[in-house]
Amino acid sequence: MNNYKTEEDIELSLKRLNLERQIALEELKSVKGDFKESIQPANWLQSGIKLFSKYGMLMLVKKLIK
Repeated sequence: MNNYKTEEDIELSLKRLNLERQIALEELKSVKGDFKESIQPANWLQSGIKLFSKYGMLMLVKKLIK
């Protein structure tokens, strides 16, 4: 808990808190945008292709070793 001596101290603290709130809101907007982008079907398809290519390479290496 802060001990304020003047109204200016209170106003300064309120301004700081308001700026911190605005920064937090902008960060949330960024996270929301990143989340929306990550759930796009194109990203899922790309992730699936990467997964299948790694699996395919693993199976190829297993067949070469045998």
